[in-house]
Amino acid sequence: MLKVLRPAIARVLTPVGQVLARTPITPNAITIVGTIGMSAGALWLFPTGHLFVGVVVCTCFVVTDMLDGTLARIKGTTGKFGAFLDSTMDRIADAAVFGGIAIYFVRGGNNHLLAGVALFCLVAGALVSYAKARAESLGLSCDVGFAERTERLLIGLVATGLAGLGVPYVLPAGLWLLAAASAFTFGQRVLAARRSAAQLEMAARHDAGPEG
Repeated sequence: MLKVLRPAIARVLTPVGQVLARTPITPNAITIVGTIGMSAGALWLFPTGHLFVGVVVCTCFVVTDMLDGTLARIKGTTGKFGAFLDSTMDRIADAAVFGGIAIYFVRGGNNHLLAGVALFCLVAGALVSYAKARAESLGLSCDVGFAERTERLLIGLVATGLAGLGVPYVLPAGLWLLAAASAFTFGQRVLAARRSAAQLEMAARHDAGPEG
């Protein structure tokens, strides 16, 4: 849903990327540092109840996650390993965010149900990403989804940050919304992969022609 904002974000980050391109800093280094910073902030601050500060820290490192791709394009170092590393680090960061929220509910929030919802969001988000990656590895079209990674992270962090500012009920509502949206998106991608597979099979039979 937020893909329309990516060109605008790229224009904002391009000047920063141009400055970094004149340094020895590599896109992969930015990816790793961003993941470590985001994971440390989420797993240290969320469980201790510092929700708003944790969101601020995570948001700062989310920006670095966007910057690595910009720097790679400017330096001309885009490649398969960079894409693999970026996707892998994204899964680690997502796990840290929702794992940190789950720990918060177990320790300070005293709500095991919401801890379970947070863990469901973690697992469902991983399945959403895996479904697309696996489908594309098989040559299937699966570029659909109501709640992609950016939307999931935005909902989770905004709800957590508002809860840290004292807004009541916003974090439970955000988690339930995210759980439903993630499950829906996973279903979208499974159906899209199924349709794509059926279309490929029909095309193959058509190309093979009648027997004899």
